[in-house]
Amino acid sequence: MPKAADIRPTKDRVRESLFAIIGEFVCGKTVLDAFAGSGAFGIEALSRGAKRVVFVEKDGRCASTIKENLSSLGIGKESASVVRMDAIKAMDAQERRNEKFDLVLLDPPYYKELAKNYLININRHDILGAHYIIMAEHSKHDDLPGELSNITCYRTVCYGDVCLSFYKAKPKQ
Repeated sequence: MPKAADIRPTKDRVRESLFAIIGEFVCGKTVLDAFAGSGAFGIEALSRGAKRVVFVEKDGRCASTIKENLSSLGIGKESASVVRMDAIKAMDAQERRNEKFDLVLLDPPYYKELAKNYLININRHDILGAHYIIMAEHSKHDDLPGELSNITCYRTVCYGDVCLSFYKAKPKQ
């Protein structure tokens, strides 16, 4: 990561726990790594068999570093792309391009209500595949919605002050 980047890398233990929870689900899926930061979540998803990952990161230094890391790992444009844009604003462009994601890995800065706002917005956009999972990493002090009109939280696990909340499609009534 760039030395001056204002990011909070996810601890290895939390990242390992995340991928232990979602297990084989990632294999063959199209993944969105929103607020990508270092790109660690998306790169891990690729290493576990994801079909394609879109990294969305507004910080230019971080986006450049993700591109360099992908290149050094021999990961080409057919498997990964980096979008330098605000993650919430990127949803409009993704919807216009009819992009669909099976797995959304969401790791925004804490204490800014970004995770909550992202969940509210993704609930309004048509960018999710038929059977999807959204994972939001957040502080245990962040107040995330348990349910919105189209999505519902089905599991939350915490590791100290860090929590992972998992969302899926709300069952049709």
